[in-house]
Amino acid sequence: MESGSLLRAAREAAGVGLREIAALTHYSPSYLSLIESGKRAVPTEVVAAYRSVLSDPADGEQAGAEWIARVAASDIGGDALDRLEAAVDDLASAYPTTAPAVLLADIGRHLGYAAKLMDSRKTLTQHRRVLVTVGWLSLLACTCHIDLGETAAAAARGHAARDIAEESGHREISAWCLETRAWQLLTAGNFAAAAETSRAAQALAPQDSSVFIQATAQEGRALARLGDAPGTYAALRRVARLVAGLGVPDRPEHHFRYDPAKSDAYVATTLAWLGDPAAESYARHVLADLAGAATIRPRRIASANVDLGLALVAADKPDEAADVALAAVTSGRLVPSNYWRVAEVMSGIEEHGAGEAVTVREAFRDTYRAAPQLNS
Repeated sequence: MESGSLLRAAREAAGVGLREIAALTHYSPSYLSLIESGKRAVPTEVVAAYRSVLSDPADGEQAGAEWIARVAASDIGGDALDRLEAAVDDLASAYPTTAPAVLLADIGRHLGYAAKLMDSRKTLTQHRRVLVTVGWLSLLACTCHIDLGETAAAAARGHAARDIAEESGHREISAWCLETRAWQLLTAGNFAAAAETSRAAQALAPQDSSVFIQATAQEGRALARLGDAPGTYAALRRVARLVAGLGVPDRPEHHFRYDPAKSDAYVATTLAWLGDPAAESYARHVLADLAGAATIRPRRIASANVDLGLALVAADKPDEAADVALAAVTSGRLVPSNYWRVAEVMSGIEEHGAGEAVTVREAFRDTYRAAPQLNS
């Protein structure tokens, strides 16, 4: 038996009340209620008791027996679902190092396979596992579309992930949908809405989850863009408390698992946006750590160079800012959702009268030929 809800459905289909089946099976109504609601595991002896009662033609004809029989009926064999769930983890772990368009193609293939499983006969537990898997895949696809600046596609994938999370009762995916939306709002310059959406994600997320930490960090970044220094520093302190003592996950590159090593990178971005002088040292520290890491993460390095460039502009070092911005641009690892950040650094360099901004703009044009030119 995989779900207490099947026992409840079988009982109700047979027209048997909870107190009646409790009396017939000699279990207490409160105990059976906990099992049927999924708050207790389903013992095999309880399944046998339900089968004995509900298979009695005098009480439920064949209705109860048929429901019980369907519990174990499934066309999904072997470890198909295990492999699909493992593939989701692989795709989420590939996100930091894979071009969004390439990753989207892989996600699409796995969604196609999941669709075939959805059309198969399966148990309720298997049905929920497929739903949850599709939810994660849709959310990851939404993130890739945001990176590519594909707003309509991102919205469609995000809505799908949200609806699936609601149907399957998966609070973590629901919270990630809000956190992802907050990031999209932030990149679109809607900072107040980004802060509000980040708070909504925190309210929904389990407090020991990665998404709770990420949503808190996202709120800090949004507040930094709004110039709310007290709120920004309060958010950074909350993140520091949440991360303190947090172990490194088994797959730190996994997009939906918070890696404590990311914390300094988020602090560097947040402080750079706030104009805090400490941003420069944080950004340099992040770059040094990334350069010495066992696994090279080019996209993170490019983003860290953009952070350092903005911090150097604030520190009145436009020439060096141009150098690190050029490194970020020529890496070829920037995605459309990063372009506005590069434009911000370029504007800062030009305000200081540094001619090197022209070189960076030309490099951007040559490296990202399909992208619009950076605006001054």
